[in-house]
Amino acid sequence: MRRSSRRREAGAALAEETGSASLEFITVGLILLVPLVYLVLAVSSIQAGSLAAEGAARQMVRVYVQATTPEDGLARLDRALAVGFDDYGLSSAESSANIDCDDSANGCLSRGNFVTVTVRVRIALPLVPDVLALRDVVSIPLEAQATQQVSRFWSDTGAAEGGAD
Repeated sequence: MRRSSRRREAGAALAEETGSASLEFITVGLILLVPLVYLVLAVSSIQAGSLAAEGAARQMVRVYVQATTPEDGLARLDRALAVGFDDYGLSSAESSANIDCDDSANGCLSRGNFVTVTVRVRIALPLVPDVLALRDVVSIPLEAQATQQVSRFWSDTGAAEGGAD
């Protein structure tokens, strides 16, 4: 008889806690799921910015060393930057590009000259409001560089003599 009364007491205690496990699971699940989803969003936006900067820098230096004049090269740089960032859904207005070379004669377009393009961009974290300039504080700065050599067949008149290297 003692065993049956203990079983009844245990059964009564269990009957009082019905339904609380699902509530606890939902609560803990949301507490863990929300930061995980935000982390995935943040990492994906940073990765997109990194890939955009790297691709834009690589393409910008390629089109610049193939330009016929320094002015044409600068126009090509702007287009390459815009296309590179548009491919990843980013605005090229939030970025900057810098050209550097060993010999700045003829706008870096001299035979055998190494041209380096540096692209800098700040990626704002997702879901951060633009209140009190918070987007500037919680943005991630990224930088990418690419270097290309001007063809040894490039002439000072801007036309390639005999093709690319």
